[in-house]
Amino acid sequence: MRFEHLIEINAPATALGAMAPLFTREQLWRGLMQRVQTPQRFPMGPERCEWRETEPGVFQRSVHFGPHVLRDEVETTPMERIRFTPEPHGDTAPVRLSIDIEEPTPGRMVLRFTYETLGEPSAEEKYYAEYRHNAWLHNDRDMVRTLRQWLSEEGL
Repeated sequence: MRFEHLIEINAPATALGAMAPLFTREQLWRGLMQRVQTPQRFPMGPERCEWRETEPGVFQRSVHFGPHVLRDEVETTPMERIRFTPEPHGDTAPVRLSIDIEEPTPGRMVLRFTYETLGEPSAEEKYYAEYRHNAWLHNDRDMVRTLRQWLSEEGL
């Protein structure tokens, strides 16, 4: 199962640019790295996250949601891509998330979010796939909204 969507970050000469501050690639990257290192700062984020860099650009994390601990590996390609690969847990097939920064034209940036099921999803997971896709899209929009807020308030 694969789900992919784009969220526009910078749209030069449009109302979006007038209403929201424009990101540099470096600012956007710093914000995305917050999702790796301090995901608890985001809406609906975990209670805490412990991480260590095992080699340059590769992080092992333990992400705590109440009594539940999810472990993953995060691979980064600076200024380009972040890939979250969770360890299997329970009966659910793990889902890998890749976030790519794309710049189709100078000054226009989009984030491409790609969710890929690792392994065979169960019949129940297939049944609820559309609900999951909507939840992921909503969560990713909230993340971008939070990054915009931080850019306005803190300068990222």
